[in-house]
Amino acid sequence: MHMPGHKRNEKFMPPDFPCDIDITEIHGFDDLHDPQGILLETNKLAADLYGSIEAFMLVNGTTVGILAAIGAHTERGDKILAVNGCHWSTPNAAKLFDLEMIYITPDVDEMSGISCSITPEDIKSALEANPEIKAVIITSPTYEGVISDVASIADVVHDAGGILIVDGAHGAHLGFSEAFPETASKQGADIVIVSLHKTLPTLTQCSLLHVCTERTDIEKLKELLSILQTSSPSYVLMASIDYCLRLLDSEGYKLFKEYDQNLKEFDSKIMNLQNLSVLCHGQDISISGSHPGFFDFDRSKIVIITKNTALNGERLADILRTEYMIEIERVYNNHIIAMTSICDTPDGFTRLADALCKIDSSII
Repeated sequence: MHMPGHKRNEKFMPPDFPCDIDITEIHGFDDLHDPQGILLETNKLAADLYGSIEAFMLVNGTTVGILAAIGAHTERGDKILAVNGCHWSTPNAAKLFDLEMIYITPDVDEMSGISCSITPEDIKSALEANPEIKAVIITSPTYEGVISDVASIADVVHDAGGILIVDGAHGAHLGFSEAFPETASKQGADIVIVSLHKTLPTLTQCSLLHVCTERTDIEKLKELLSILQTSSPSYVLMASIDYCLRLLDSEGYKLFKEYDQNLKEFDSKIMNLQNLSVLCHGQDISISGSHPGFFDFDRSKIVIITKNTALNGERLADILRTEYMIEIERVYNNHIIAMTSICDTPDGFTRLADALCKIDSSII
C-alpha cells in the first residue's frame, strides 16, 4: 500500500519494464537525500573506488552535479571561469545563480582540428586578469578524449584561492587501469563529476559527484542536490549505479584488461589507413610529437578524422550507418566520434576497423 502506482503489477506495464525493482523510500530502502543505510553504502563504495572523500549518486545526470557544485561555491554576482565549448550546464548554472562567466579558449591541434588541453598557464593568466573569480570549471576529458593537466591546474587555482570543479562526464572509466589516464578525482581537483552512463554499464542519467578536498562546502552541496534533484529518485537508476560499482570492484581488473586488448587489436587493424586517420590510434600513435597540445588522451574515444579527404563527417557517419550498420556517437564537419567501453565486444571493434579500412580504400 505505497507508491509507485503500478504496484509492481506487470500486467499494467509494457513488456520487459523493470517494475519489480521500481520502488520508493519505504522502510529498509533508505533515502537518496539523507542516506543512512543501503544507499550510503553505495556512496561509500563509489568514494573508495575513485579515491574521493565523499561521493553522491546523481539520478539527474552530471548536469545536476555541475549545477550544484557551482552554486555551492559562489554567491550572486560572483565570477566563474570556464572553457569555450563547455557543456551547457555551466552557463546554465551562471544563469541560475546570477554569476558572471569568464571564458578562455584552448588552442586547436593543427593536425586534427580538435581543441587542445587547457594549460595551467591559460588558467593562471585568466585568474591574474580576473582575481575575483571564485570557481574554475574545466572539462577533462573532453568529448574527443583530450585530457588536461588537472594536478597542475589545481595548484594554480588553489594558489589564487579558488575552487576547481572538473566536468569529468566522459571520464567515469578512468583510473581503473594503467592502460588509461588517472581519474581527476585523485589529482587535486575539489569536485569531480562523472557520468557513469557514458562509458560504463549503467542506465542513462546515472552519474556520481565526488568531493575530493576539504575546501568544498559539503553541507551547501547536499542542500543544493536536494533542491535540484527530484524528490522521487528512481530506484531503478540507483540499483543500476550500485550494480555497476560492485562490478567494477569485483571484476574491474579483468574487464579493463580485455578492453585494453580490444583497443590494441583495433589499432593494429587500422594501421594502414591512407586517407582517414584516427586520433591517437593506429598510425597516429606512432608519430612522435604529433599532438603537442594534448597533455594526455583517453584512448577509449575513437575520433575519426576526415580532414583533407573527399568525405566530411556527416557523409562518413551516413556510410557507416547505412552500409555497415554502425551508429556512431557524434558527427562534426571534419571528424566523427565513436564511443567505446568495457561492454564493447571484440567483434564490434573488428567490424568498425574493417569498415574504416574499406571506406578508406574507396576514397579517391
